Amino acid sequence: MDDILCCLRPELYSNGTWFKVFEKIEKIILTMNRLKINNLAHGMVLTGIILSGLLQSCSSSKTQQRQDVIPIITKALSDKSSMFYTDFKTYPKARKNLAIGVFDSGTGGLTVLEKLLVCDEYDNSTGAEYPDGIPDFINENFNYVGDIANMPYGNYAAENKSDYLRELVIRDALFLLKDRPSKIIVVACNTATAYGLNDIASLLQKSGTGIRVIGVINAGVNAALSSLDRNKDYAIGVMATPGTIASNAYERTLLKMKDEMGFKGQIIVVNQSGRGFAESVDGEKDFTDRSLTEVCDNYRGPVCGAGEADINPSLLDVYHFDTSGHALLTKQSADGKLHVQLNSSGNYARFHLVSLMEKYRLSGQTIPLKRIILGCTHYPFLLDTLNATINELRNYQKDGQFIYKPLIAEDFEFIDPALFTAKECYEALRNSDQLIAEEQTNSVNAYISVPSPELPADKLDRDGSLIYTFKYGRTPGKEEQTTVFVPFSRQVVGNEVMQRLELLVPESFKLIMKK
Repeated sequence: MDDILCCLRPELYSNGTWFKVFEKIEKIILTMNRLKINNLAHGMVLTGIILSGLLQSCSSSKTQQRQDVIPIITKALSDKSSMFYTDFKTYPKARKNLAIGVFDSGTGGLTVLEKLLVCDEYDNSTGAEYPDGIPDFINENFNYVGDIANMPYGNYAAENKSDYLRELVIRDALFLLKDRPSKIIVVACNTATAYGLNDIASLLQKSGTGIRVIGVINAGVNAALSSLDRNKDYAIGVMATPGTIASNAYERTLLKMKDEMGFKGQIIVVNQSGRGFAESVDGEKDFTDRSLTEVCDNYRGPVCGAGEADINPSLLDVYHFDTSGHALLTKQSADGKLHVQLNSSGNYARFHLVSLMEKYRLSGQTIPLKRIILGCTHYPFLLDTLNATINELRNYQKDGQFIYKPLIAEDFEFIDPALFTAKECYEALRNSDQLIAEEQTNSVNAYISVPSPELPADKLDRDGSLIYTFKYGRTPGKEEQTTVFVPFSRQVVGNEVMQRLELLVPESFKLIMKK
C-alpha cells in the first residue's frame, strides 16, 4: 500500500484538487489495512475504481466552475432591479481622462499603486523602454479600493466559499466601473487574480466598454523568468496566501510561461502558504494584537506542532523571532507543552520564509533557490525583514555545517510583481492612446470597506469587524450589502497601519491624505 502512496505523491502536491483526492485515497488505504486487504493487486484494483470515481467527480466540478457565470455578473449586465445593475451603455466613450482603477483585499495593493506613481521605466515622449527621469504615469489620476472588511481573501477557498470570493472580486470591480468610472482595472491582489480575473474579463467583454483588466500573477512570473538562462535548471519559491497557493495559479503559470519562453532546463517550484501573514500586515486582531501580553484563545495564526504549517519548536533558533514589545507570546502549559503565538508581521515573515527553506531542504533537492516571488501584495512591506532572514539563513550553522547556504543562490532575489504590473499597465494604456498628455498633478481617491451600519451587533466583534463565522458563512447571489466602501481616513484605519503606510508607500500616502 505504501507503494501506491509513493507513486501518487509527486502529482498530488501540485494543486488543491489533487490534494483532496490524495487525502481520500490515504483514508481508503488505511481502511484497507484495517480490513487486512494486503494483496497489492486487489488493493490497486479497488483504489483504481474509487480513484476513477473521485477524479470524474473532481473533473466535472472543476469544469462546471469554469463554465458557470456567477449570478452577480448576470445581474450587473441585465437585471435592472438589482443593486448590482450597471448601465454600461452610458459608460463614457471618451475614457482618456478617467482614472486608473486599482483594487486589493486590503492595504497591500498600495505597493502596486506606489509603483504606478513613482516608476520610470519608459521615455514618456517616445514610449521606448528606458527611463527619462519623469514618472511614467505623471499626469494620471487613480482610484484605489481596499476591501479590508472582507479580508483575508485567502481564507474563502479554505472555507469552501470560492464562489463568494468570486462575487467579492466582481463587487470590487463594479465599484471601479459604476461608482468611480475607470479606464483600466488593475487587480493588485494575487488571490483575487487567481480566483476572479477571468470573471472580471468576462464581465468587461460582455459590457462592450473595451475596458481592460490586468492581474499581478502573470507580471510576477514574467519578472521571475525573464532574465534567466533558458538552458539551466532553477528553483523558484512562491510565498502567497493560502487561497492563492491552493489555486495553484503561480505554479501553473510558471510552468506554462517556462514552456512558452522555450526553457530547456528544469524549473522546481517551492510553494509556501502564508497563513496569517497578510492579516498581520493589515492588523487583523485574530492574528496580531499588540495590546496583548499573553497567549489568547481567539488567535488564528500558526501554532506549535509537527505539521508542515506549524511552528516547529526545534527550529526556534532558526526562526530567530523578535521577542521585543510582545511581538512573540509564549507560555508553558501544566503538561509541559509549549504554546507560541506570533504577534508581529515581522515574525510572520520570518516563520514563513524559514518554513519554505526548511521544506526545500527536506525535499532533498540541491539546486540553489534562485528567486522567491512575493505572491501577495502585503509581503513587500516586510522586504527588509525577509532580506535579513535570508542572510541569517545563509550564515546559519549547526555542528559546524552550513545548513541552508548551499540552497540559496549567490545572486538570490525576492521578486515583487508590482513593478511589472505597472509596466504592463503603461504599455496597455499607451498602445490604446489612453494616457493623459496634458500636464497635471497626480491625484488618488482611495476607499476601504467597512461593515454595513445596518448589520446587527451579533455579526460584529468587539472591534466592530465582521466576526469570522459570519464573514465566511455568507453565500453568493443574494441582494445584500453587508459591507460598504467609505473614503480612506485615519478614523477607519488603525494607527499602526497608517504609520507603516506613511513609511513604506510615502507617495501613495501623501496623495491619499490630501483628500
